[in-house]
Amino acid sequence: MAASRDVHVEICHQEIIKYDLEIKALIQDIRECIGPISALNDLNAQVKDKFQLLRLRIQDLEQMAKEQDKESDKQALLKEMECHKKQMLRNVTKENLAESTSGITESLMSVSRMMAQQVQQSEITMHTLATSSRTVQEANEEFKSMSGTIQLGRKLITKYNRRELTDKLLIFLALALFLATVLYILKKRLFPF
Repeated sequence: MAASRDVHVEICHQEIIKYDLEIKALIQDIRECIGPISALNDLNAQVKDKFQLLRLRIQDLEQMAKEQDKESDKQALLKEMECHKKQMLRNVTKENLAESTSGITESLMSVSRMMAQQVQQSEITMHTLATSSRTVQEANEEFKSMSGTIQLGRKLITKYNRRELTDKLLIFLALALFLATVLYILKKRLFPF
């Protein structure tokens, strides 16, 4: 009967050590995890499951210690159980740190997403500003072209106004010459002296 208890105690020890190592490995994975949040949550859930299994094994060890016949074996197992409990408390502290780290990581990832959205919005705004700037430059060039056309039109209108004035003056002089010629001819024909 004592041999089977020793086997059970040894199996319990091995399982406690195994769960402790698995918890430490998972905590290390949490520290090294850079995302996504679902991966961190999965790792945290695995750590909680392993802690539950570790607690059950420590309780089994405590029960086995109470069932020992020899007081020295009982005390040795209880002492070992206390050592495992302290180790578990240290791991709980590490788990809490890992959870707070995952919370911080989640916050940082959220901030990173917000910054990426701001950068994307800034890029869209810059693109809009560049397009608006090009449109303004094109309009400015068109206004300069129109200004040149308007100045050329003004010069042509001024030139045509001068030509019209010159033409009127020439017509008036031609009419005056014609009338003078008609009067001269009439005077010579009607009044020959």
